[in-house]
Amino acid sequence: MGLSNERVLNNVLIVSITPYFLEKGFVWFEKNLAKILKAKKTQTFWQENTLFLEKDQKINFSEFLRKLDEMGYEKVFKVTEPGEFSQRGGIVDVFPVNLRFAIRFEFLGSKIESIEKLNIEIKDEKKQKELLKKKLKSQKIFSDLRGLKPGDYLVHLDHGVGKFVGFSSFQCDRATLRKISLSSFRRDRVNLRKEERKYYVLEYAQGDKLYVPLGLERKLTRYIGFREPKISRLGSSFWQRTKRRIKEEAEKFARELLTIFAKREGAWRTPYSQKEISQTLDATFEYPLTPDQIETLKDIARDLETPKPMDRLLCGDVGFGKTEIALRAASQVAENGKQVAMICPTTILANQHLKVFQERLKKLPFRVEILSRLQPKNVQRKILRELREGKIDILIGTHRLLSKDVVFRNLGLLIIDDEQKFGVRQKEKLRKLKPEIDLLSLSATPIPRTLYMALSSLKNISLIQTPPEGRKTIKTFVLPFKKDIIKKAIEFELKRKGQIYFLHNRIETIFAFKKNLEDLKTGAKIRILHGRLREKEMVKIMAEFQKEKFNLLLSTTIIENGLDLPKVNTLIVDDATKLGLAQSYQIRGRIGRSYTQSYAYFLYPKGKLKGLAKKRLKALKEAQELGSGYKIALRDLEIRGAGNILGKEQSGNINKVGLNLYCQMLSRAIEKMRSCGKLSK
Repeated sequence: MGLSNERVLNNVLIVSITPYFLEKGFVWFEKNLAKILKAKKTQTFWQENTLFLEKDQKINFSEFLRKLDEMGYEKVFKVTEPGEFSQRGGIVDVFPVNLRFAIRFEFLGSKIESIEKLNIEIKDEKKQKELLKKKLKSQKIFSDLRGLKPGDYLVHLDHGVGKFVGFSSFQCDRATLRKISLSSFRRDRVNLRKEERKYYVLEYAQGDKLYVPLGLERKLTRYIGFREPKISRLGSSFWQRTKRRIKEEAEKFARELLTIFAKREGAWRTPYSQKEISQTLDATFEYPLTPDQIETLKDIARDLETPKPMDRLLCGDVGFGKTEIALRAASQVAENGKQVAMICPTTILANQHLKVFQERLKKLPFRVEILSRLQPKNVQRKILRELREGKIDILIGTHRLLSKDVVFRNLGLLIIDDEQKFGVRQKEKLRKLKPEIDLLSLSATPIPRTLYMALSSLKNISLIQTPPEGRKTIKTFVLPFKKDIIKKAIEFELKRKGQIYFLHNRIETIFAFKKNLEDLKTGAKIRILHGRLREKEMVKIMAEFQKEKFNLLLSTTIIENGLDLPKVNTLIVDDATKLGLAQSYQIRGRIGRSYTQSYAYFLYPKGKLKGLAKKRLKALKEAQELGSGYKIALRDLEIRGAGNILGKEQSGNINKVGLNLYCQMLSRAIEKMRSCGKLSK
């Protein structure tokens, strides 16, 4: 490739930042250069994903910069890491992912005057490749642009915050490409015929527009901040300076955060092996696994096969298969001789999990039990004794598991279901049981603090956003309170032999409200459920609802953690302005658990929909798409404001670049420190 110990180079190969190339070592590119150049003459993949440049070669300067952008390279103020490029006048510095060092191109017009090796090198190829892979995965997580609307703010990695104005299509040839200022294009040297492509159009200051082709979404993230963002002109150095400054501050903050979590960071345990039971569970699962479930199972398997204790947040909508994932993780740990604890916020939910675990594991050598205050004292004492003796493999329970008399013989995994229902002190108490235990948190809408920690690499995060096959979107209506709307909704559901959740979140008026519903004369059989009932009575009512002994459950928000009932496909919420966004989303997830079309009605008092309540309900209606829980959690964070979640200093940085990009920076800073050995993972 013309490389020597001297700084001057005759030619250089630059490849795209793709998983395929990140699997290859530096030596592979040197050995296969001739084959790559031959393939580049005829094959589109190599034409699009490689650049071979030589001294004295003529190439359009702006096209060269756009090509680097298209290949996934990030424009920065100064190059320090692989995958970056910078430009000052006719000088372009690039750090190719296929080279151990950065290079400098000096242009004179459209001619490459010189190619030089810079004194910026990497010492550990393996660690660097791992960091780049994690960066690609991080970009995928943050670049969820589903439901994008004109007027939304987006952050382009190289150009900063702009306003999305819509999509545009162009039919163009090479001459047209040179006239339009676009962020990137696919340019085949062989195929010059006209083609139509679609672009995201972003508007910047003074009418500047940026066209980003579909397929390059990894360079875009939604802007989530706590005030209106500042938008600069395209091509100014303002964004690069801002990004560099906040990156430096993110590295300082990363060091502080890692110091706080140092105790758990230093813990270790014996790795868990995968044996035959995981294959048995796979064969007996009645539904096909979704792609996201498969990927999550791989993530957890990798966590458990390393000596570092797992701390993973599993975020997925209600009914998207989080329980099955948790069950398989529990089985792997139990198969290796360790005990598993699963803590749930309600007795109803604990009983549901007990039935699922016992049914799925009935042919396997595991003993699953439940512990709650509803059990007779002698039954509780027996379970506690057998738990200490190691005779119970998996224990499911409520807050009762936090009691001092609950002692495990060999606890290996703690699963927290609906982790947002547990306070900080409760979580710390669970964590202190044993620093080396593995932790798996399940949530449809993780609270902002937990989400923030997950996004910034203090936790690992897995997303289940693919709905089960055949699942339908819940049709959502935000309407003023009217009796005829309620009557029609109830009668429609009863006509198709279904059941209804009706949420009225005031215990003091719930019995009077029942009388109002009865006056509608819909023929509904109504029972009441609220949090002041004895737990045994609540369990009994839910069991009768499950057996269809009545068809309308008038309840407070206690149904948020209810049973999975496939025949309940209508939800009506009275005065939805009183609920939080994540809470409304979670409650809506209680319906639509089968293949029947479901309907959710969020009603508000006439003339009272304004302020934060209006924002919450608008966001809820916009997030009708299945698998939107993760997006809801981000939106919830935006609506709540920074508060004490991020601190004043971090809040200011987030306003400049948006939450998504800031979390990416923080995540990369943490991973970089760990890989360099400054703080172990």
